[in-house]
Amino acid sequence: MFNLLPQDPLFFDLFEGMGRLAIASAQHLKELTQHFPNINDDVSRIRQAEHDADQLAHKALERLDRTFITPFDREDIHQLVIELDDIIDNIDALAKRFTLYHVTRMEPLFVKQCDVLVEATTVLSDAVGQLRTTHKLADLNPRLIEVHRLESIGDDNHHAAISDLYGGSHDPLHVMKWKEIYDYVENALDGCEDATHVIERIVLKNG
Repeated sequence: MFNLLPQDPLFFDLFEGMGRLAIASAQHLKELTQHFPNINDDVSRIRQAEHDADQLAHKALERLDRTFITPFDREDIHQLVIELDDIIDNIDALAKRFTLYHVTRMEPLFVKQCDVLVEATTVLSDAVGQLRTTHKLADLNPRLIEVHRLESIGDDNHHAAISDLYGGSHDPLHVMKWKEIYDYVENALDGCEDATHVIERIVLKNG
């Protein structure tokens, strides 16, 4: 069905827009760690990106409902939209916790996770962009493999962070706050890998 792309590029425009917003959200989160504790502007930028992503997701699903012939399976379009939106939602929910929970210091392992998230969203966005032009898994595999590698690094960071939290040197309130924050960034990284699984399925079906 890839020969239909020139007639209806809007889905790809929307996917790519959401990919760019995922990168922007991750970059704003990284900037939040650099600007801490003066983070209000960064939180606002992440909130705006989340709002913009919701609009693109809504537009994509509306288009899906109205379009008879789609570039690939409807369930895959729907799932890719949901996965990209969830990444940004997790970043937004995470950023809000810093003010909601009155966090007083930045954790070095969280900074590392944010660096990994910026890389993962960037590679994912590149893979999303390739859907417009290729139906060969070999063309996409380097990016899909790289997202998986970055998610594995994120897992290692997450395990180290949780081990530190429960090591007995932190007060219980600190542990509760940071456990949730670490889980959100881990969910965002998992979402990047989940999105690559959808991309892989799309290419295998349409190759």
